[in-house]
Amino acid sequence: MEITAKAILSDVPISTKQSIEIASFIRKKKISLAKEMLNQVMLKKQAVPFRRFNRDMGHKPGMAAGRYPIKAVKYFLQLLNLVEANAQFKNLNANSLIIKIIKANKGTT
Repeated sequence: MEITAKAILSDVPISTKQSIEIASFIRKKKISLAKEMLNQVMLKKQAVPFRRFNRDMGHKPGMAAGRYPIKAVKYFLQLLNLVEANAQFKNLNANSLIIKIIKANKGTT
């Protein structure tokens, strides 16, 4: 019996650095919480903390360096929706899914 759901987006036209930071931002969280956090980023209510690629970056309220990568967040929301659909197809409870592995790789140029 499978207890995992997977989804992959490839050759997405977004920044690899932003993707790495967003992946770190939502890793080890429930999918419902991650989607809510990303929606807050879309509304510019909560910034994505940039811990690794933050040179010459301004501070945001409540954190050190951060940004609002709206274009990249749209693709991550699409990815989370694909994972939920995959989980429902496998008869898993989509509300209890936790993001265990999420990573961003450099695409083709």
